[in-house]
Amino acid sequence: MSRPAIAALLLGLCTMLAGCGQPQAPEPQATPVRLAAAEAGPAQPPLVASGVLVPRDEMRLAFKVGGIVRQIDVQAGDRVRAGQVLARLDRTEVDAQVEQARQLAAKAQRDLERGRALHRDQVIPLEQLQNLETQAEVAQAQLRSAEYNGRYAQLVAPADALVLRRLAEPQDLVPPGQVVLVLGGEKRGLTVRAALSDRDIPRLALGDRVEMRLDAWPDRVFPGRLTEIAGAANERTGLFDVEAEVDAGDAAVRAGMVARLQIFPARDAGELVHVPLGAILEGDGDTAQVFVLDGADTVSRRAVTVAWIGADSVALRDGLDAGTRVVVSGAPYLRDGETVRIVP
Repeated sequence: MSRPAIAALLLGLCTMLAGCGQPQAPEPQATPVRLAAAEAGPAQPPLVASGVLVPRDEMRLAFKVGGIVRQIDVQAGDRVRAGQVLARLDRTEVDAQVEQARQLAAKAQRDLERGRALHRDQVIPLEQLQNLETQAEVAQAQLRSAEYNGRYAQLVAPADALVLRRLAEPQDLVPPGQVVLVLGGEKRGLTVRAALSDRDIPRLALGDRVEMRLDAWPDRVFPGRLTEIAGAANERTGLFDVEAEVDAGDAAVRAGMVARLQIFPARDAGELVHVPLGAILEGDGDTAQVFVLDGADTVSRRAVTVAWIGADSVALRDGLDAGTRVVVSGAPYLRDGETVRIVP
């Protein structure tokens, strides 16, 4: 190879090596962000309470008389029909009381018949006859009472229902009035029962909007309305009981599930702008920062004043208008005036 050719080859190699030693800087990529629109919402925070799903028609069954439980024919979770016998007491003592009352009533009637004959023969005075009549009437009343109690030595389902709880077992000694079975009527479904303090009750009214959340469906919100507000505080807890009717839709909810309630009182006038919780940055007291979309693809930092914080949103006293689009994902990596790439 000639010297001029060798020189040209070396010059080309040096040019290539010089180009490799100075890489071109890549163009900066826009930060991907997600947006959400600020919305108008209530000016006051919703009332928060924990509640329990219960049947609207709850029936607590107890024996009218005390005694030994002979048998209980149902378990929790069983469905029963109206008129079905659910439990029985041992009738030995009950039947003995009925028989005793029957014999006393028969004796009182015999004494009365004998007294009438003696009174006709003027052997006993009218006052003694009247006492015998009173004794006979008292004995008959005692017999009716014993027979009545005997009929209630068994528990009968008053309506089609679901057995919620079984609180006694065979051979248990139960006093009169002790609850043995708790039934839930199925015709009117379930309701949510909760308790609130006296400072919250004045804000409430029947029909107020309610939102319910359940652990079994953590991402689902069940809508409802307030249907009952207690007129007096519960003597045991000092709280006011409330009930809400909630639309469970196709969810297989069950009595006893614990619910988290948010109640939105209609009496709370006014509105504030609400943004998702993820839009808030650098909070300091009631002041915070958000990034808002300016134009098509740039963002700017804006100061806002926080009124209150809810479960998944923040109410702002000022700083934003409803409809403003704010960054809810990717905001910690942004700078004021930066170009962004909006993702769904």
